[in-house]
Amino acid sequence: MRSFAQWPGLAHRLLHAFMQTARLLVGVLLLIAGIQPACSADKPLSFGVFPHLTARQTVETYSPLADALEKHLRRRVAIYTARDFKTFVERTRQGEYDILLTAPHLAWLARQDAGYRPLLKYAQPVRGLLVVKADSPFYAPDALRGRTIATPDPIAVVVLALHAELAANELSRNIDYQTTDSGTHLNAVMQVINGRADAAMLGLPSYRLMPPELRQQLRVLAETPPLSSLMYLTHPRLRDAEAQAVRKTLLSFATTPEGQAFMQRGGFGGFADVDGNELQAFRPYALQVQEMLRAPQ
Repeated sequence: MRSFAQWPGLAHRLLHAFMQTARLLVGVLLLIAGIQPACSADKPLSFGVFPHLTARQTVETYSPLADALEKHLRRRVAIYTARDFKTFVERTRQGEYDILLTAPHLAWLARQDAGYRPLLKYAQPVRGLLVVKADSPFYAPDALRGRTIATPDPIAVVVLALHAELAANELSRNIDYQTTDSGTHLNAVMQVINGRADAAMLGLPSYRLMPPELRQQLRVLAETPPLSSLMYLTHPRLRDAEAQAVRKTLLSFATTPEGQAFMQRGGFGGFADVDGNELQAFRPYALQVQEMLRAPQ
């Protein structure tokens, strides 16, 4: 039998594969619960990713970026999300995440409630999509009058924007159509594919990340105008030098082969700067979310 030394790099590749698998299995268990892992001398940086993907998709998608942050910052990075948007917003308000990736209206809330500072956003704007089954008889939004639409989460910005689009088509929620909260973009789509809903709302990035065999079963009925994409922010407990190191690492990651594959797969289009006026434009949606979260369940 040949030893590892006779296959140059094999031991390293096996170790890397083992570490990636370990991160996936442990991450999926911990990130939903928000359990902080046991710390060594250096506490890990917590990287909060808002729950637009399943837990497994979140770990698989963002592990390469977390690896790059660990390498350049020389500090462990733990990926977290939450079981729903409401929980994620509350954890953000409490400042649980050192690095935050969230939707623009929730970024406004993060800045107002916990002092988070915007770093970058994905350059490619997003759109909210209203989808039906490929063989559906519906070919215009007003055909959904009296029908049921599955949504990922009521406070998702694409959901709020799509409700506004339907209102422009003289369709009022809970009057002309009903909604069912499915929790995630994927779950909303599966409601349509399985015949439990007539249409679904979801975001373009989540649509792109779905397996081709699922997308082939869908047809886009309507979409919103372009919306600012997900934004990266840092908590004020990270000093200016640390925040700038995170920003520099993100920009550097986007130029690597791994980063380019990451951007292409998600359709993110690289990174771009965020300005205060851009966040301010999402204030109406943010205030709407605040009212929804305060409403009795």
